[in-house]
Amino acid sequence: MATGLREGMASIAQKGLIQPKETMSEINKKTNSLYIGIPKEISFQENRIALTPLSVALLINNGHRVIIESGAGIGANFSDNDYSEQGATISFHKKSVFEADILVKIAPPTLEEIGMMHKGQTLLSALQMGGLKENYLKALLNKKINALCFENLRDEGGILSVVRAMSEIVGATSIFIAAEYLSSATGGKGLMLGGFTGVPPTEVVILGAGTVGEYAARTALSLGAEVKVFDSSLYRLRRLQNNLGSRVFTSVMQPIVLGKAITTCDVVIGAIRANHGRSPCIVMEEMVMRMKPNSVVIDVSIDQGGCFETSEVTNHSNPVFRKHEVIHYCVPNIASRVPRTASYALTNIFAPILLDIGDLGGLTGVIWSKPGIREALYIYQGHLTNKDLSNMFNLPFKDIELLVVSNQ
Repeated sequence: MATGLREGMASIAQKGLIQPKETMSEINKKTNSLYIGIPKEISFQENRIALTPLSVALLINNGHRVIIESGAGIGANFSDNDYSEQGATISFHKKSVFEADILVKIAPPTLEEIGMMHKGQTLLSALQMGGLKENYLKALLNKKINALCFENLRDEGGILSVVRAMSEIVGATSIFIAAEYLSSATGGKGLMLGGFTGVPPTEVVILGAGTVGEYAARTALSLGAEVKVFDSSLYRLRRLQNNLGSRVFTSVMQPIVLGKAITTCDVVIGAIRANHGRSPCIVMEEMVMRMKPNSVVIDVSIDQGGCFETSEVTNHSNPVFRKHEVIHYCVPNIASRVPRTASYALTNIFAPILLDIGDLGGLTGVIWSKPGIREALYIYQGHLTNKDLSNMFNLPFKDIELLVVSNQ
């Protein structure tokens, strides 16, 4: 029976069945293929990179070209080979990277790097408005480029995407740093951050109930620490309570309550940000003098001047100093301590924006259709389109909508 069945099937096959044939699927042709350049960061201890290898692969698969300066990803533990395997071009000359149509950086370009830019180029980078100089801004304007400040990028919910992502990382990392410097191996008290059976938990005071404060509190609570959060805004304190899903000690900035909490705690996290200018100085030197020996102060606000009177800027090579027997950690760029994680967070924001620029036919289409990107644009075709910068330096301001309409 089996032999007859096989013979029958063979005869049918010989007569020829219609077999499905492989067909080549059509690749979507891009009307605007982008040429994206990623230079190596030269800012002090900046280890992050804007695009990871997998995001580069995504862009290349969508018809775009990517050129990367050799060694650009080393700080985040991405090798040149990781990028070349995904189709990126590796260049050993920074100038050739700056020939790209779109530059994606972490730190603002230096004056030397601005000199290598060309007319019509698009720059996506930080701006760091607090330390901006007039000659620097004029150098960018004179190049007649388009410039996007990624600190001002907003998502569909109106949230500052990059600021939020980096704040989440900094908040969680600050607690791990505190745990490290409470250890006797680094000259600390010899305490384990958090609770333990039969041992009272360590006390953590957090100044500021923003994103950094929220994620610092979340991480400290998960380790079993006793957390107290102070902020001048009842709204932010209430939001933090709701977001955490658990009740923690919260208080407005009452000097007596704050002073008592700081002098009895093991760790203080300073996470108070200013919308403009310097962050407010909350903790005076005499209050630090009353803290317990070998306590830990982590001033996350140090890039805005700090919220402790005793704070001094440090770096990743020499991150701490002692003052009044208190350990101070005052590194401005905490996210670069975990550059690979930070790079993944950034690439999740930048890659979709670059894809949108390509799909919508260029930067003009993206600005017109996405208000969150429009707000981040501060130079368009050499015109200053940010009112704050215009008022700060008394430079001519151009309405971005009028500029875009006139160019359509």
